[in-house]
Amino acid sequence: MWRPDGWDVRVRIGVLTPHADVGPESEFRAMAPPDVGVHAARVPFGGMRHGGAMDPTIPLAPVRAFAEPPYVDEAAAQLATAPLAALAYAFTSSAYVIGADGEAAMLTRLAARAHGLPVVATCASTVEALRLLGATRLSLVDPPWFDTELNGLGRAYYEAAGFEVCFSAPCGLPSGQALIRPGELHDWVAAHVPEEAEAVVVGGNGFRAVGMVENLELTLGRPVLTANQVLLWAALRAADSGTAAITGYGRLFALDTPSL
Repeated sequence: MWRPDGWDVRVRIGVLTPHADVGPESEFRAMAPPDVGVHAARVPFGGMRHGGAMDPTIPLAPVRAFAEPPYVDEAAAQLATAPLAALAYAFTSSAYVIGADGEAAMLTRLAARAHGLPVVATCASTVEALRLLGATRLSLVDPPWFDTELNGLGRAYYEAAGFEVCFSAPCGLPSGQALIRPGELHDWVAAHVPEEAEAVVVGGNGFRAVGMVENLELTLGRPVLTANQVLLWAALRAADSGTAAITGYGRLFALDTPSL
């Protein structure tokens, strides 16, 4: 008799996203079942302009600043006043720049501002997922707007966590969020992943990637982890909510195990 109105959800997840980036919310809502609510807070990011425009490569200074007080802290505090079960920090590149220790300190700080809600971040969650999958050798593909320096910092992040990075590069597609197409991304990654890589990591929460995960896993015969896929998985686990109901977006969601 009554149409669905979005109120009757099992769990609600908050997303901290750059102010002009629609990628994290778009991909979360595509993957999440109807009983998972997704609610975002926008955080100023100096690397984006009106309409989501960016330079061909993003500079490192605003990437670092995004993870620092006060803006992201204030957004976390405000978003956490809603009836949420966990917060997801939807920004990959800051972890590359500040490293795992800086990322962990940021998560501790944000959790304190978020009234004790669990807060998860992309790169730390990717490390956890890779370990649960038993992968030790990976290929890292970043958006075309990550320059070689930023991609190199990403490589160093995963190497410091104990992984062998067999291949690491910004994707050779046109630089612009609206220019990315799932089929073209699939073909580029499939052509560049070496045989020895046991998993593929696709960085960048603003990188349109989840739509090609299932097909790329079929093509390569190994797990594919993308930024928003991993982040939703981690947020649901932090919220003590199952992930197995999510299908079509990679074998990661079959790892329906309690959060560590």
